[in-house]
Amino acid sequence: MSKKTGVVVALLGMCVLSSLLVSCGSSSSRPSGLLYVLSQAESNVSSYSIDLNNGNLSLITSNLPATGAMPLSISLDPTGATAFVLNQTSISSYTVGSDGSLSVVQGGGTPVSAPALAMVPDAAGDLLFVISPGTLPSPPDCSTANDPACPSISVFSTKPGSTTVTPTGNPCIAGPTCPYQLTRIPTALSVITFTPSGGSTQTLLFVTSNMDLTANHNDNELSVFSVDSSGNLTEQPSSPYTTEVNPGVVLAVNTNPPAQNTGGVFVYVGNQGAVTGAVREFELCTVVNQVCSQLEVDAEQLAPVGSPATIGQNPRAMLTDPTNSFLYIACTGGNVVYGFHMITGTGVLQTLSPPSQPTGASPVALAMHPNFNAGAEFLFVSNNAGSSITSFNVGVTTGSLSSGTTVIFSPGAPSGLAGRYKRSG
Repeated sequence: MSKKTGVVVALLGMCVLSSLLVSCGSSSSRPSGLLYVLSQAESNVSSYSIDLNNGNLSLITSNLPATGAMPLSISLDPTGATAFVLNQTSISSYTVGSDGSLSVVQGGGTPVSAPALAMVPDAAGDLLFVISPGTLPSPPDCSTANDPACPSISVFSTKPGSTTVTPTGNPCIAGPTCPYQLTRIPTALSVITFTPSGGSTQTLLFVTSNMDLTANHNDNELSVFSVDSSGNLTEQPSSPYTTEVNPGVVLAVNTNPPAQNTGGVFVYVGNQGAVTGAVREFELCTVVNQVCSQLEVDAEQLAPVGSPATIGQNPRAMLTDPTNSFLYIACTGGNVVYGFHMITGTGVLQTLSPPSQPTGASPVALAMHPNFNAGAEFLFVSNNAGSSITSFNVGVTTGSLSSGTTVIFSPGAPSGLAGRYKRSG
């Protein structure tokens, strides 16, 4: 049975038509953060200053070329000095000025396996992971090594503060590095670095898929890969795991507060069923508890937790607040964003009050910026079909969303948001 690959596309036009939230003037006298937005319509990226008193936006730089067709997602360097944009065929590099302005690094970008689908960085800013669904119209068995038409994961090395991106990872027949070939069509990915109690620091990559290209036909799966310091991927022995139907988004979260081990590592998978969407939770077994046996802990397996939580149709983006206490899920069907409290020790989801808020048409990406004085936080939602960005105030202690304000942009189809504080100096 043919299945539609879940694609989170980055699309945004930058011309501001509304002055309710966005102004084009300077706001240097007010505390501010940064919001970066991509545009597929114009194949560019723009930067905005966020007034952290009220969430208002002021244009800094507009219409910088993304140096490639269909910019998909933007990744910010941990130092605040550089940014990377994934296009459908390349990764573009940018330097970031002290005022948040972007300057593109010339050279055409670093090629990726086309068509690219999504990109995530590791927490240290040393690696970038990119998935591609491949180019097969009627995919056969993809067990043959090094078939460029098959789905893949590409790994790129970089360094904090650097604009250089270099292919790295698993060697292959064709050369010293090669995209890691998949036997399943990927739909989303997430990466996490953590240190279990009494253990050593490790990095894991999670990839969802909705079509198995082998004779097993094990569709709707979550794959887990260990990642070494050189970017080599090794699929864990117990991987893949079965998810609900049509997984389209995944997010790994460490709920442990700083310097504590009262939480755990949990993986949330958003799925689209026949009628509505759902989010399934898995726990990474590092301690024996109600859901993890000693055998699962020894093998560091994933164990499902509880029953899937019902959400809107077609979940396409997930995000946590800076404390990893609250989870937000944007659903394109119904045009809503859902909010949950994640119980620290179990990862179990509890709906917020209110449980959801309306957005513009087809929300596909999320970005959050914490307030400088902990009085409020701001959640930004890009609305693909609505050609707009919706902003919400976020209750720091409750996680609740309020005071939704929508700003219209032209040309439309926004996505690919990223927010952060301004870099000083």
